[in-house]
Amino acid sequence: MTGQEPQSIEIDTSKPHPARMYDWFLGGKDNYPVDEQMARQLLTLDARGRDMARVNRAFMHRATRWLAEHGVRQFLDIGTGIPTEPNLHQIAQQAAPEARVVYCDNDPIVLAHAAALLRSTAEGATEYIQADARRPETILAEAGKVLDFDQPIALSLLALLHFIDDEDGAAALVGKLVDQLPSGSYLVLSHTTGDFNPEGAAQARAMYKARGMTLRPRSRAELTAFFDGLELVEPGVSLSADWHPELGEVIDVPGDEPIPGYAGVARKP
Repeated sequence: MTGQEPQSIEIDTSKPHPARMYDWFLGGKDNYPVDEQMARQLLTLDARGRDMARVNRAFMHRATRWLAEHGVRQFLDIGTGIPTEPNLHQIAQQAAPEARVVYCDNDPIVLAHAAALLRSTAEGATEYIQADARRPETILAEAGKVLDFDQPIALSLLALLHFIDDEDGAAALVGKLVDQLPSGSYLVLSHTTGDFNPEGAAQARAMYKARGMTLRPRSRAELTAFFDGLELVEPGVSLSADWHPELGEVIDVPGDEPIPGYAGVARKP
């Protein structure tokens, strides 16, 4: 489904890429000096950048586990990022070996490591699509070759929407994807916020803009609006670290200040 062999991949190392910066924050090796340079600059605004990445990753694990435990057997993860084990399909298939997972990302370096995303159980399936999140029709068409759109699907947009501005159609993108999901499906979101440090968030946004990238921190209310028409799972839109911590992998973050990110899971009626 990728349509390319890793040898043909051309990776742009002239400017940073969010997926590679995220990899650096998580301690990975699949990033370049330009990614590390910007990541370190972001740390000057908030020294807990690595903790933010780890907290978001831990939320993904807990949400996937919760969904699998509640009967979901199909997952569409857009904005996958560079593989960091355990990956979403490993969490899902540990709980339900027959789970089917489709990953999607637009960074060629993710494609180069796609084999790590395709180690499925014999009972289940995993597949990878290289496509931009702003092309929902392409993603849905390709995902339909693996997933049954007559059965519930968990759609994950994790740490993705804050790279799409309002005027670039963030709300419309979510709407187009959710509209194609059957009843009983779920939307899973995580998102950075400036609620706790508006000045730092504004500086980070300017830093991204100067490098030709978008960063759009959103408030809790703005993130909640993406779930309009859906039934939020308790505790609703919460700090990422506070979403069902009993499911495990709670990240111990020093200090009393919250990690500035929200998350939520909602069911389509």
